[in-house]
Amino acid sequence: MAIPFVYNLRSMRARWLSAIVAVVGIAGTVGVFCAMLALARGFHATLVTSGSPQNALIRRAGSSAELDGSVSLDQVKVIEDAPGIMRENGQPLVSPEAVVIAGFNLRTTHTNANVQVRGVSEETLKVRPNIKIIEGRFFQPGLAELVIGKNVESTYEGLEFGKPINFGGQTWNVVGVFDAGGSAFDSEVWADSRVLNQVYKRPENLYQSVTVRLDSPAAYNQLKDALTADPKLTVEVDRELDYYARQSQVLTTLITVLGGLVAVIMGIGAVIGALNTMYSAVSERSREIATMRAIGFAGSSIAISFVFEALIIAFIGGLLGCLFVLPLNGYTTGTMNMQTFSHMAFAFKVTPPLLVAGIIFALLMGIVGGLPPAIRAARRPIALALREL
Repeated sequence: MAIPFVYNLRSMRARWLSAIVAVVGIAGTVGVFCAMLALARGFHATLVTSGSPQNALIRRAGSSAELDGSVSLDQVKVIEDAPGIMRENGQPLVSPEAVVIAGFNLRTTHTNANVQVRGVSEETLKVRPNIKIIEGRFFQPGLAELVIGKNVESTYEGLEFGKPINFGGQTWNVVGVFDAGGSAFDSEVWADSRVLNQVYKRPENLYQSVTVRLDSPAAYNQLKDALTADPKLTVEVDRELDYYARQSQVLTTLITVLGGLVAVIMGIGAVIGALNTMYSAVSERSREIATMRAIGFAGSSIAISFVFEALIIAFIGGLLGCLFVLPLNGYTTGTMNMQTFSHMAFAFKVTPPLLVAGIIFALLMGIVGGLPPAIRAARRPIALALREL
C-alpha cells in the first residue's frame, strides 16, 4: 500500500524552513554546475562555428596552429591548381593568410590583452561567404586599412569604426565592421596580408596558412590526397571545422573539469543539508512512522515516501538553479584561447540538454541525501516508536 503524495506535501509545509535551506543549497550547486557547462559549451561553440565543412585549412606540416605555420607564395600557387577547389570566373577561391598578435587594452579592465590580427586576401569573403560587412566597407588591397569583428569595438579600447589607430608602427584606418555569426572571427581584426607583412617586417611572400573553398564537403579528400602526395609541398590539410574544434579542446576540458570539481564540492554541502533535513524529518515523525507501520504500511512504502520527498525538494532546487542560470544565455565574456594566446569573446550557451543535466544532477543529490534517512525510517522498530506515543 502506497503512502499518499499529499502526505509529503504537508510534511514539507510543516518543516518549510529546513526544506528551504535544502532547496537553496541544491539550487546554488545546480546553478554553478550549469553555469560552468554553459561557459565551456559557449567557448566550444564559438570556435566550432568558425569553421565551415566546405572549407579546408592548409598549413605547414607539424605546426600545431596557424601562428607557427609557414606557407610560401610558391606553395600557394601549387595549392591554387589543386583539384577540388571552387572557382569563380576561373579564379580559385583561395585566401593566403598571415596572423600576428597585437596588444590592446580591454574596455572593462583597461589591462592589456592579445588580439589576433589576421592578414587576408580580397577573396576571403568569397571563401567565407557567411561573413558579412555590416558597417562601412571592406578594406582596399594595398592600403593600411582594417575591418573589425562585431565584438571588437565593444571589447577593446581604440578599435572603433571610422577612427584611426596606431599599432605595429603603422597608423591604420578602421573602415568596416563584419559579422561572423558568433564565431571566433568576431574577435579578430583583419587587414591586407601583404600590408600586414610589410608593417611587421615579415617576408612578403610568406603566410601562416591558406584557407580554400571546396567545390563541396566531399571534395576534401580529393584535395588532401593531391596536396599531401605532391613532393613540392610539406603541408597539413584539415577541414576548417575540425581544426577549430581541436583548438577548443584544451580550454573546454579545463573549464569542464574545474567546474565539475566546484560542483562536486558544493554538491557535498548540498547533500549534507538534504541529509540533515531528512534525518530531522525522521526524528520528528517517529510517531507518524510508527502509526503508519501499525495500520499496515510496509517499511518499503515508508522508505519510498521519504526518498520521494527528498526528490521533490531536489527537483525544486534543481529547477530554481536552472532558472537562475537562464539569464546567462547569450551573455558575452572573454578569455584567452590557449592555442593562439589571443583574447577571444564568446557567449554563455545555455541549452535544453544542459538544463536537463542540471535537473538530473539535482535528483542525484536528492537520492544521495534522502536514501539513508529513508532506510532508517523503514527499519525503525514499531514497538519502540509506539512507546513514545
